[in-house]
Amino acid sequence: MFGLTFDKLLIIGVIAVFLLGPERLPYYASQLARLVRTLRDLASGAKDRMREEMGPEFDEVDWKKLDPRQYDPRRIIREALLDDEPPVTPTVATTAPLDAAPAAAAAAVVPSLEKPKSIQAATDERLRRLAAGETAAPPFDLEAT
Repeated sequence: MFGLTFDKLLIIGVIAVFLLGPERLPYYASQLARLVRTLRDLASGAKDRMREEMGPEFDEVDWKKLDPRQYDPRRIIREALLDDEPPVTPTVATTAPLDAAPAAAAAAVVPSLEKPKSIQAATDERLRRLAAGETAAPPFDLEAT
């Protein structure tokens, strides 16, 4: 906690004894104990109030996930992209004529090494449409500004 080890706390205590003297040391020690007790009561009161407001869901929350030190934007984006869609397996057209063999082979060989599943699904769909002879129209969004 704050990089304080037992050795450092002991040195701070010895310095406090010399600075405060034996007359004022008991008073400041009791003030420190009162401060620690008050902080502990505030923390437990906040925890009890959270438990009361959240109900039984309070015990189900994974508090380690909400730790700000665990925030990694790359991981969050990766999980958001991967969790939305089920994996899509590419299919090969077996009834394609002989002159369409290269297009069917291109549809069968879909690189999937470093692409997220949502991008992989879009690539598979585009290759399937191109192999079927459809024209590749650019996407158009009516709601875009």
